[in-house]
Amino acid sequence: MVKYKQESHLRSILKGISWRFIATTDTVLVALLITCLFGQCSLENALKIGAVEFLLKLLVYYVHERIWQRFRDGAVVTKLSTVYKSISWRVVATSMTFVISGAILEKFDEIALFIALTELFTKFVLYYLHERLWLRLPLGRIRNYFLKRLKR
Repeated sequence: MVKYKQESHLRSILKGISWRFIATTDTVLVALLITCLFGQCSLENALKIGAVEFLLKLLVYYVHERIWQRFRDGAVVTKLSTVYKSISWRVVATSMTFVISGAILEKFDEIALFIALTELFTKFVLYYLHERLWLRLPLGRIRNYFLKRLKR
């Protein structure tokens, strides 16, 4: 169990950026795999889906983080609470993936659905691990590192 403290806005932004790089890589690979399995292999569409997701979900992820900040202030972060947070994010993010995939592929069919459902599982694991890793990074260390560099 990890004692939870309030995260800074900078930490939430950096956490969001690090997550988006992991998640976008996964999205591009999943979209490419699924489109290829359906005989419509398109690296261009996979990259478009990943790019749109990166931009839209970065903002939504930040908002999600700040909402969770309100509920977790001063509480102990257990593995179960990380699972709950992971589930809440997956509901939002998987829904967005389906809509984004369908819009880019120009139809909301089984390909868009399979992209979203596949990432539901891959990203659940990746998100959980990302959350647990960020809990190990001491609060304030990132900010203090940048402040020291700016003072030089």
